[in-house]
Amino acid sequence: MTPSIRQEPALQPLDDYNQSLMSHVHPPDWVNPRPVDCYDLVVIGAGTAGLVVAAGAAGLGLGLKVALIEKSLMGGDCLNVGCVPSKCVIRSSRVVADMREAEPFGIQPPERIDINFAAVMQRMRRIRAGISHHDSAERFRNLGIDVFLGNAQFISKDSVAVNGSQLRFKKAVIATGARATRPKVPGLAEAGYLTNETVFSLTERPKRLAVIGGGPIGCELAQAFHRLGSEVTLLHKHGHLLDREDADAADIVQQQFLKENLNLILDCSLEKVGTTNAGKIIHYHQNGAVKTVIVDEILVGAGRTPNVDGLNLEAVGVDYDARRGVVVDDYLQTTNPRIYAAGDICMNWKFTHAADTAARIVIKNTLFSPFGLGRSKLSNLVMPWVTYTDPEIAHVGLYEQEAQAKGIDTNTIKIPFSSVDRALADGESEGFLKILHKRGSDEILGATIVARHAGEMISEITVAIVTKQGLSDLSGVIHPYPTQAEAIKKAADTYRRTLLTPRTKFFLKLLTKFS
Repeated sequence: MTPSIRQEPALQPLDDYNQSLMSHVHPPDWVNPRPVDCYDLVVIGAGTAGLVVAAGAAGLGLGLKVALIEKSLMGGDCLNVGCVPSKCVIRSSRVVADMREAEPFGIQPPERIDINFAAVMQRMRRIRAGISHHDSAERFRNLGIDVFLGNAQFISKDSVAVNGSQLRFKKAVIATGARATRPKVPGLAEAGYLTNETVFSLTERPKRLAVIGGGPIGCELAQAFHRLGSEVTLLHKHGHLLDREDADAADIVQQQFLKENLNLILDCSLEKVGTTNAGKIIHYHQNGAVKTVIVDEILVGAGRTPNVDGLNLEAVGVDYDARRGVVVDDYLQTTNPRIYAAGDICMNWKFTHAADTAARIVIKNTLFSPFGLGRSKLSNLVMPWVTYTDPEIAHVGLYEQEAQAKGIDTNTIKIPFSSVDRALADGESEGFLKILHKRGSDEILGATIVARHAGEMISEITVAIVTKQGLSDLSGVIHPYPTQAEAIKKAADTYRRTLLTPRTKFFLKLLTKFS
């Protein structure tokens, strides 16, 4: 074995928590193993997709030889700079919001809420470090996986190089993920900016923060930082936040932002960024005029770019696009039959749970589908997702316009949470549940929920779609009272009442006479 020659990723601040995290996900004293003659599976990238593929293949107890390569931090974005840290910060921000909105509950809010931003971020680092052992290099080595830390590069149709070692493979999986898109705005790089990859290293709260991008990442962090005391300005190129979501749902979130006095600049395009003694100055076009806003920090949350650079994909005949990522078919196979891909590198669904599910497809299709028999398809998945604003937006299945594009006639059932007793008791009555079903049928096509804990409710509808349980079935499911999930039963009962046609009522009345 020879020591790895690699560039160490940087984590800030270098406190005990980040050092603990680093000891798990990129140990500074890690020694790469000596490669075996040939691996059954080589996985490039140790984010969610790569970890699931490697652990799933090695954990079957079949003696498969598996290698896992990671150039930066094991656990990928989700653990280090995505889901875990963002939800920790969002949770702290919700405490502040609850304190400010305590009066309607009969509790006098404090005149002043002292927010210790450094402690908020320290809590995040503590929790992140505390769960990082699940994704650690040592844990995966103990699973029987050869873990290599360093840059991977394909060198032939059946081999990849990492830090001077050559790994031959029967099959390979590309799971290198994606990174924050860098907008091509003159002066932005020179002025300096944050992304999700750097914002969680902050220890001091930015007094004035500009957030570029009104999609899920931008909206989640804009609201969280605003609640934690930053003066936030959110700039978005479209006329409405979260413009890919259900319009009614997005409007509730937008109205909440305005209620919280978050400064929204919509329908704008960035012209340039400069620096002055007063701070960073953003020049933007809006309504035919050039305007400016001055801030202390800029957070870019405007999309994701797949990590295809440096892999030498041309050497192995793998097609890719710099914007869309690695090209795969419905079986997640690339244009090289030996090589598959999963996760953000190749999928429009850039979610941790999507990467996890795709990884399971890859395990089956690479190892247990001889001659292509019995392969699983990506298109068969029913994918839910959640935007973690407050309130949250959760969605699964088709939107109405998507159903129309497929030529499906639909009906929509909408249950406002103002009609749900538990939502009234919780003071969370602004949202709604929408269920889209096939006209003349109880088949559920899709659903959108807007509620503080919408993400906790969407799974019931996802299960119904996957198992082909219709609204009539949900109507027969007992829901505890009082819960906000009762909205789902209300929607199902609403559908059942549509079946009470005059003819049905006549028949039921007839039955009562003989009962």
